Amino acid sequence: MAARAAGRRVRQAAALRRRAAGKRRPAAARRHRPAPEPANPIALTAGEPAGIGPDLCVAVAQRARDFPLVCLADRELLAQRARLLALPLRLADYRPGLAPERGPRRLTVLHEPLAVPCRPGQLEPRNAAQVLRLIDRAVDGCLAGEFAAMVTAPVHKHLLNAAGTPFVGHTEYLAARTAAARPVMLLSAGALRVALATTHLPLRAVSAALSVAGLLQTLQVLAEGLRRGFGLPAARIGVCGLNPHAGESGDIGEEEITTIAPAIAQARAAGLAVEGPLPADTLFVPRQLALYDAVLAMYHDQGLPVLKHVGFGHAVNVTLGLPIVRTSVDHGTALTLAGRGTADSGSLFAALALAAQMVARGQAADR
Repeated sequence: MAARAAGRRVRQAAALRRRAAGKRRPAAARRHRPAPEPANPIALTAGEPAGIGPDLCVAVAQRARDFPLVCLADRELLAQRARLLALPLRLADYRPGLAPERGPRRLTVLHEPLAVPCRPGQLEPRNAAQVLRLIDRAVDGCLAGEFAAMVTAPVHKHLLNAAGTPFVGHTEYLAARTAAARPVMLLSAGALRVALATTHLPLRAVSAALSVAGLLQTLQVLAEGLRRGFGLPAARIGVCGLNPHAGESGDIGEEEITTIAPAIAQARAAGLAVEGPLPADTLFVPRQLALYDAVLAMYHDQGLPVLKHVGFGHAVNVTLGLPIVRTSVDHGTALTLAGRGTADSGSLFAALALAAQMVARGQAADR
């Protein structure tokens, strides 16, 4: 028994080292060849014009790309920001059906003009409508097959709300625009993937938002997204409890007994590899994380602080459950960094690469 336990610990430690390095299991790596690039371009929305979104788009343009890309933005804003950052940039107008620019220091732009000129770091409510037009145009293009996927730079939610458009977040807005019944927010940093049962809710509203049917649907969307987008046909999912110590058999709350455990039981009966409810403070220990392909957290700040601690700057936000592929950066508009040349573009590069991979994997899954 002791020898078997020691062997199991060695295997778990080896798996953890591979996951920490963001690698697949060696056997999986041998089975999967590099995914082909998408045929149609990826749409990149520039986000809040006063933030670092335009800076990141200019940074992306500095490198040659393995996939076709179209940036949705105000053309002059990009040119202005490139001059401010002292980065060379040649812009080309987007023409549907024509191959976008791929070379370094070149970028194809679908021009959507700002209402008024923009200064880095200074929010302008009159430009809020342009931010939403970028998102809507990308969604429409994805639904029509014009774009293979959409990648979004950060927006300023308060500005959009103050300008008169209710905007909780990209996740909820895209779900409404695409008539998706159950969007699921997933953040990915290498092999660590954390999904959310609820997204942008005040903490006092989380318990009431959880239901057996809702959690079951979330687990189904998550499992399908991991299959199509990440090449994990039998993904192992660890589910957090809501309360400390997963409720301690009802002593610290009953949601685990009345809601979470029944949803897990139904998911397992449907063939999903799901375990829980598990105490979040022990589930997020590396030895336990090595056992799962993804974790489902019950609320935003239960799961995302761990993910961002591990992967901030190269993590990717993915919206599962949509009829389109959508990824995004793992950070906000960073108004104080706009136009200064100090913004880290790593998360946007990762979001673009993951979007291209998800498109290719989804196409392969459909064949």
